[in-house]
Amino acid sequence: MIKLSHIPSLLVGMRFTIAPLLVFDALDHKTSSWFIIGYIIAVLSDIFDGIIARRLKVSTSLLRQADSWADICLYLCVAISAWLVYPQVIINFRLPLLSAIAIQLILFAISLIKFQKFPSFHTYTAKAWGLTLLIATVGLFGFSYANTMKASDYILLD
Repeated sequence: MIKLSHIPSLLVGMRFTIAPLLVFDALDHKTSSWFIIGYIIAVLSDIFDGIIARRLKVSTSLLRQADSWADICLYLCVAISAWLVYPQVIINFRLPLLSAIAIQLILFAISLIKFQKFPSFHTYTAKAWGLTLLIATVGLFGFSYANTMKASDYILLD
């Protein structure tokens, strides 16, 4: 029997498990409907692990750190999957993507220098960014849709 206090850790672990399965689904350069289902389950686990941990009063710095690492693992696997299935989208968006990666690496470096540990992202801006990634990922993998960020120019992928 699973203890209630273990549910947040199990949700984080589930995200670590789902992430490589997304890449596995993309290895043939296409994804099935299971990709979106797995991704949405992973995002829901990310939303609810913290809520449940706080309600059960089992939220710890270790759990928050594991949650952040699970998020990094998930989105690295989504990025690898995007490269495997939609490399042209990655190429088209290389400048904003490389900018976002550089900013993230600078944030990691500052946090390591200042606090001797990686940051744990639980801010409202991180939540908004996560929602944006959810919409973009479902749009790309669920509907083969990539908005080029220009109001008058949209790409619909075959």
